[in-house]
Amino acid sequence: MDITKQNSIAWDKKVEESSRYTQPVSSEVIEKSRSGEWGITVTTEKTVPRNWFPESLDGVKILCLASGGGQQGPVLAAAGADVTIIDISIKQLEQDEMVANRDGLTLKTMQGDMTDLSLFDNESFDMVVHPVSNLFVEDVRPVWNEISRVLKDNGVLIAGFANPLLWIFDDEQERKGILDVKHSIPSSTLDYLPKDQVQEYIDSSQTIEYAHTLEEQIQGQIDAGFVITGFYEDDFGGTRIIDKHIKTFIATRAVKVSMG
Repeated sequence: MDITKQNSIAWDKKVEESSRYTQPVSSEVIEKSRSGEWGITVTTEKTVPRNWFPESLDGVKILCLASGGGQQGPVLAAAGADVTIIDISIKQLEQDEMVANRDGLTLKTMQGDMTDLSLFDNESFDMVVHPVSNLFVEDVRPVWNEISRVLKDNGVLIAGFANPLLWIFDDEQERKGILDVKHSIPSSTLDYLPKDQVQEYIDSSQTIEYAHTLEEQIQGQIDAGFVITGFYEDDFGGTRIIDKHIKTFIATRAVKVSMG
């Protein structure tokens, strides 16, 4: 099956359902961002530290990767950055365009796959902002490699991703308050379903997700030419039972370093 197409349709559906990560920021947030009071998330709850960004974003070329939804991109554009947003979901990109039209922002939106950034030349961007989203691709290493290619030397990658521990538990049981270790890592949503339910799941236009190892997430960045310079963890804000035991999201700041 075409995983990219499946997840594109699924995210379009999430927009129609007003899922949390499809809800655009308000005009008030944009106005504050214009005056220097801005912040974004790349995980679930915590705001990215301001010192992960340059002191001024004026003219900084930022690629918001797999980052549609009218959240990160418009805020960064309002703060002065030259923003390009790429996402597989047309409806998610429409959220960014809506905010831009509503609040008089300039930004670019493009539909595309995070594993293939051939739309862009080498060293096109100063920064890449990549919120939790690489769980929607089977192999995460091409994502890191493509980000490295399109970033300038000493360019910065700010990325959010899931701790694979999130997937080892039975999801239905966890939502009932029971932590039942059931799955192995790496794995995918389809691995967790009985064979006779796989097609029904696909037909219901739901996302296919992949649990990547921490080695793929962190060493994958290092292998792509990055040096990690910042790190924090996040959770569901206390809304899930697992929050009592461990943080299940990670954010990293990494700098592309030329080895030549």
